[in-house]
Amino acid sequence: MKNHVNRNKKTLYILIIVFIFMLSFSFALVPLYRVFCQKTGFAGTPQITSLLPEHVLDRTIKINFNTDINGNLPWTFKPLQREIIVKLGELGLAFFQVYNWSDDFIVGIASYNVTPNKVARYFNKVACFCFEEQVIGPRERVDMPVQFFLDPLIEKDKTLDDIKSITLSYTFFLSKDFIWSL
Repeated sequence: MKNHVNRNKKTLYILIIVFIFMLSFSFALVPLYRVFCQKTGFAGTPQITSLLPEHVLDRTIKINFNTDINGNLPWTFKPLQREIIVKLGELGLAFFQVYNWSDDFIVGIASYNVTPNKVARYFNKVACFCFEEQVIGPRERVDMPVQFFLDPLIEKDKTLDDIKSITLSYTFFLSKDFIWSL
């Protein structure tokens, strides 16, 4: 009987350790997935870099801009230009505008992706409002820039010869439910 009790305790301890490991692993998956997407361009995740390309090619690609607001965020969010045309390796600059039509300070964060997904590993962001939370005051209008370039190496990827346009999309979310009333 004593052997049976010891075996049950040992099994219980192993199950508790496995449970704690699985719980810890599940929390680690989110940042690991984010890093994986940023490194590989998976799911349309653009690259983030501070290094600029050394040369510009003549090939041009049209960049379209799309914006959305998630849930009940009381903002208007739009691109200040619907599209721009950039050369491969050329630094592109676009502006987006947010208007907070509420009477509260609101903190938002933007998620982003590019389509078609297969070009994401060549789409490089240098600076973007989406890298950090945005605090927008009551009735405040803010213009926010994004700087990017298309890696000239896209020219060597023959699976992308048909790409004539890319869509850069943003969705703003309420960040951690932060709202400050006056």
